[in-house]
Amino acid sequence: MGPDGAGKTTILRLLCGLISPSAGEVRIAGRDVQREPEAARDLIGYMAHRFGLYPDLTVEENMFFYADLFGIRRAERDASAAGLLRMTRLEPFRRRAAGKLSGGMRQKLALMCTLLHRPRILLLDEPTTGVDPVSRRDFWTILYQLVKEGLTVVTATAYLDEAERCRRVGLLHRGRLLHCESPDTLRRRMPEECYEVRSDDLGRVREILAAAPGVLSVEPAGGCLHLLLSPGGAGPQSLEQILEREGRRATLRRIVPSLEDAFIATICRADAAPPANSRA
Repeated sequence: MGPDGAGKTTILRLLCGLISPSAGEVRIAGRDVQREPEAARDLIGYMAHRFGLYPDLTVEENMFFYADLFGIRRAERDASAAGLLRMTRLEPFRRRAAGKLSGGMRQKLALMCTLLHRPRILLLDEPTTGVDPVSRRDFWTILYQLVKEGLTVVTATAYLDEAERCRRVGLLHRGRLLHCESPDTLRRRMPEECYEVRSDDLGRVREILAAAPGVLSVEPAGGCLHLLLSPGGAGPQSLEQILEREGRRATLRRIVPSLEDAFIATICRADAAPPANSRA
């Protein structure tokens, strides 16, 4: 998980051997991706951010084409395709041209093409970006089923609610992996304190708090603000006093941070840290 340009796509392309690492090595299920590319790729299913479907081909024809690319025998292809069509509920649309599918249905078709050769590891590059909420839910239902069947799924996402569904989340920022933990662990280990701020004038309160000492971040969260305080900095009482001096009143209540709070705190902390090679 990370903002645009953090390096999510680059990591996935490294994992499937499309680009070579400038240092280190990449292993997939014990296979060195650079030294054993064919063996590694047989274990991987990679769904790029913009999957190369053929709009003039039907759902079924697209699947058969990718099955031929993987060298899958006809009997195995037909059995796999039938199972995938049932799982994704696309069986009634098997003869519809891919170009006439909705965005969510196209993503399901791309997933089916990726799964035809029965990979052990599935790499997904922001598979639900631009997809409607119902299709996103269906897509994740399919992923849960695949995981239950023993498939390892690695997905890049910019959606925090999707990251919450994962067993481990890697926080990426400017090409660096800052943390890789479970969502609960990321929240628990956050050194910053998190507060919910409510006021009749959230806009002005946010401006005042953002300029106060010890405030790491203050961001809108529904009908309130989420305030992150640096460890050892100003406390809620002193911030309430600052607001009162400015003629504003607000209530601050400490809350359990969300994954979004943990992500924002981690990014702010990383940006505030001096470069690794800097000298005092």
